[in-house]
Amino acid sequence: MAAPNEILSWTSQDPRNSQLFSSYGVLYRFTTDNNAHGQSVTTLWKAIRANKEDRVAKLEWAPNGGLGRAVIGKSTLPMGDLVRTDPRMPEARIFNGPDGYQYSWRPSNNAHHDINLMDHLGNVIAFYRPIRPVRYNIGDVYGELHFCRNAGAGVVMHPPLMDTVTVTAMLYRFVITFGIV
Repeated sequence: MAAPNEILSWTSQDPRNSQLFSSYGVLYRFTTDNNAHGQSVTTLWKAIRANKEDRVAKLEWAPNGGLGRAVIGKSTLPMGDLVRTDPRMPEARIFNGPDGYQYSWRPSNNAHHDINLMDHLGNVIAFYRPIRPVRYNIGDVYGELHFCRNAGAGVVMHPPLMDTVTVTAMLYRFVITFGIV
């Protein structure tokens, strides 16, 4: 029998200030603040154990609120590289994963209005599902990020891919919400 999806509830309509949690607690946390130069910076934190977080990524927004640069681990790249428009499907966004393969966030045509993450072979390895807001003690939940444990090569739950999926899901939500090309 296939392992069930890992489902993270995603708080906040603004993904730049949100948390992703499961029954085990908060796994990821996005915080956005202004740095000393007045630049808006979003940091992605990942829980590694009780009361201990590691910084996964830092997203430095452009002065106009547009896409700036991303620092993920030891790599620095334009945020736009993580949400490139797919020339074959304008509403899809592509990025190269830490494994060198290309991945694509694209709307599904199902009744849930899922946004699927496809691997280079066309397997759905994760998806974002918008939901009607539900109140939790952590915050109001507006969506769920599902990781399909055994899909494709079965590595979506492993860092650094899981971290990259989380960053790109947030950026996809942001660019689609604000119509950034």
